[in-house]
Amino acid sequence: MWELARRMAERLRRTSRVRVYGHIDSDGITGAAIASEALARAGVEHDVTFLKRLDEAALAVVKDENPQLAWFVDFGAGVYDKMDGLDAVITDHHVPSEREIPREHRKDLVSFARAEDRVLMLNPHLLGEGSDAASGAGTTYLVAKAMDLRNTDLAAIAIVGAVADMQEREWRRVTGFNRQILQDGVEARVLDAKTDLRLFGRETRPIHKMLQYASDPWIPRLSGNGEACIAFLLELGLEPKQEGRWIAWNELPWSQKRLVASELVRHMLDRGVGWKEVERLVGETYTLLREESGSPLRDAKEFGTLINACGRYDRADVGYRVCRGDRDEALAESLALLRGHRETIVRSLDFIDEIGIQQLTAIQYFHAQDRIRDTVVGIAASMALQGPGANLALPIVAFALADDGVKVSCRGTRELLAQGLDLAAIMQQASRAVGGEGGGHKVAAGATIPPGTEQEFLAIVDRMVGEQLGRASGFSTADGLTFM
Repeated sequence: MWELARRMAERLRRTSRVRVYGHIDSDGITGAAIASEALARAGVEHDVTFLKRLDEAALAVVKDENPQLAWFVDFGAGVYDKMDGLDAVITDHHVPSEREIPREHRKDLVSFARAEDRVLMLNPHLLGEGSDAASGAGTTYLVAKAMDLRNTDLAAIAIVGAVADMQEREWRRVTGFNRQILQDGVEARVLDAKTDLRLFGRETRPIHKMLQYASDPWIPRLSGNGEACIAFLLELGLEPKQEGRWIAWNELPWSQKRLVASELVRHMLDRGVGWKEVERLVGETYTLLREESGSPLRDAKEFGTLINACGRYDRADVGYRVCRGDRDEALAESLALLRGHRETIVRSLDFIDEIGIQQLTAIQYFHAQDRIRDTVVGIAASMALQGPGANLALPIVAFALADDGVKVSCRGTRELLAQGLDLAAIMQQASRAVGGEGGGHKVAAGATIPPGTEQEFLAIVDRMVGEQLGRASGFSTADGLTFM
């Protein structure tokens, strides 16, 4: 990986102008910011463009633009086989298309890169690793580091991209190449990693709100009940409101943090929660040391959520400017977008409750029509999967209308992943079967399909999930499925 990154860095340094194309999610935005910062420091002129997706239609537009060198960040692997005629570098972590590195060349990627000189790709899948070994921001960081070893300060933004892409979720810490990126950030004194409660809002939410909105794991009698959370803290002798204001988790001394954590463990065990779920209370947390205490930019998870809100509402440029260091206008805009995002998610979940989640043999689904934005339907699906109206034993498929077709988002759980679920392969094959395109990660994937093909698509997905998990599917397109 490092040798290939160095070759890509050499190519970028000797190019007079580079066009960076980034995905609109947190991973793509943070990656594009890393690429832009590295190019700026190297004195390479460049432009940055953000895209919802890089499918064949978008790739055709890129080819028409005919950049001297295109740098694709957090996408590109899915159309790797269609890049003939382009000079490009790809820093991605999604499953590559059929133009994957031949097995006989995998031990010598540099030689293969020389032979396939026009398109170079850095992707953990090429070395047999999975998507969680490095994010799009992470592979981009490796190239930035190869451009100049002093770029290790960019490791902080790379870790934000990894955390925002849920790469720490499975093992409660980042793994793979991300460990080296983390170490770089620690040594550059821009990152700190500690074992702590891994609930969202350590820097900005009042402690009782952090507990109230806990979903990974769900805390019986506390999650969803703010008054119970306040009572829980008071019973421990902890005053959640001090000097007229609610305090945040990271304002507590370690002795009180340990007390709360140990009592949360006792609370969950006493109510029959298994050890595997209880363990998810605690994990590795990442602090950006150059950011102010109490800022949403100081905690990697909160930083990633803020940037994600920008991309989901067509303002990836705002998140990009925050990542590049704008703490004035761009930060204020991003905070306003985050407030709107939270309101949108609440309305989306209310709508899902209203229409209900339908269940087939091996999957469950809902169709949001135009009531949920296509850019946030995946987030809504993830949250709905954890709600009372869903079945955690089945992956969830969500539909929403988009300008270019029907957007599909599919989400699973780590338990289903362990049973053999691979949503990336399913989305890719099922979408192609109905004239669309798809891909992603094994546990979270998506597609865009033509309107009117939802029934056929669901039948294929239900069958494929059933085959992967050993469950027979009894659904067919003749079953008369209807959508609101």
